[in-house]
Amino acid sequence: MQVPKRIASGIINALKGGVVPRTGLGYIAVGRTDEINALLRDVEITEDGGAFFRFICGRYGSGKSFLLQTMRQHVMDRGFAAADADLSPERRLMGSKGQGLATYRELMRSLSVKAKPDGGALTLILEKWINGIKTDVVAEGTAPSDPFFDIAVEKKIYTVIGSLEDMVHGFDFAAVINAYYRAYRDGNDEVQGMAVRWLRGEYPTRTEAKRDLGVNSVITDENWYDYIKLLTSFLVSAGYKGLVVMIDELVNIMKIPHAVTRQYNYEKILMMYNDVMQGKASHLGIIMGGTPQCIEDPRRGVFSYEALRSRLERGRFASDEAHDMMAPIIRLQPLTYEELTVLTEKLAEIHAGLYGYENRVTLEDRINFIKAEFGRIGADTNITPREMIRDFIELLNIAMQNPEKSLPELMGSEEFTFAEGENGGGETDGFEDFDL
Repeated sequence: MQVPKRIASGIINALKGGVVPRTGLGYIAVGRTDEINALLRDVEITEDGGAFFRFICGRYGSGKSFLLQTMRQHVMDRGFAAADADLSPERRLMGSKGQGLATYRELMRSLSVKAKPDGGALTLILEKWINGIKTDVVAEGTAPSDPFFDIAVEKKIYTVIGSLEDMVHGFDFAAVINAYYRAYRDGNDEVQGMAVRWLRGEYPTRTEAKRDLGVNSVITDENWYDYIKLLTSFLVSAGYKGLVVMIDELVNIMKIPHAVTRQYNYEKILMMYNDVMQGKASHLGIIMGGTPQCIEDPRRGVFSYEALRSRLERGRFASDEAHDMMAPIIRLQPLTYEELTVLTEKLAEIHAGLYGYENRVTLEDRINFIKAEFGRIGADTNITPREMIRDFIELLNIAMQNPEKSLPELMGSEEFTFAEGENGGGETDGFEDFDL
């Protein structure tokens, strides 16, 4: 497997640091077939004008963020725009100090399309839309050299964005888009920048927006979701299939100390969920990631808000063995031993290619490593892919620096210590029957 060193370095460094690589996920993706297929079915419905809302539920390190980033790449490959944000104390869905607006700004910063997968795609999208309008005008018989070409383009723009004016806050949104076009046509970089700032939610007051762009509203904590829907409609008119929004780290809502503020945030989730599930949104997908505790805790989690609990709670017939992939909450199942063995093989090859040495990790070595990992007390229920990956990369690093020693020797030496899980270390003699 030939992996460019730039991508290989990003993969190894990110995984060793316990975070998900931003690029190169295809080189290390294993498992999660059922979960990805379920989400891709949602994406197909969204492409046809529908919408979806899903929660991804899994323990820390179980692969939530990895799945979200994998879906991000999938939807961009299918012609969607994607935006993702991690919640934090500074970024929530609602807040008294602009935390909801901060989340919107992060979504706009990370807005990506296939032609610009690393974020910051808003300007590219606007220019693609304008060029698409011009192409349509030419196709309708008006040449660029025609003195009435600009008039025809502006008329076409009004026709296209007229549909946006019927949506909530649509008039001002359409006015800003039109201001951007006129500035683009006239080469006025300053007004173009103002329009982009407004679309990113960076205008602090209505007074400034009125002075610079002639609009009477700005994006705020209360209305940012309405602008997500407007942006989605605009993206469709620009030739994209829709928008998929991914919000991770829901646990930061559960950690809010004030019960009333938590409830406001859960109320925002309920409003978005109802909006999507009742067909009031189109071409829009929303995926939220969180731990089982932050979703199911009856005192502080999502389920503490009764209206959400009654909509999301698992039914009578579903279980961990017979799970429903069409339910609003997708609960991540542990990777199988076979999938973990394939993952360690991929990592060993990438590591050897990055540092330029011959990969000497055998199948037996990888099986023994997995046995050792699962042999720790409590590992069968507490170990996560994140911990295993960190341990394996550490083992590869040590093996590279000590070529005279075999992997079994290193795994039994004091130079190699397992990453601490929730229940600490220790080994047992289990998994004698583990076989591939």
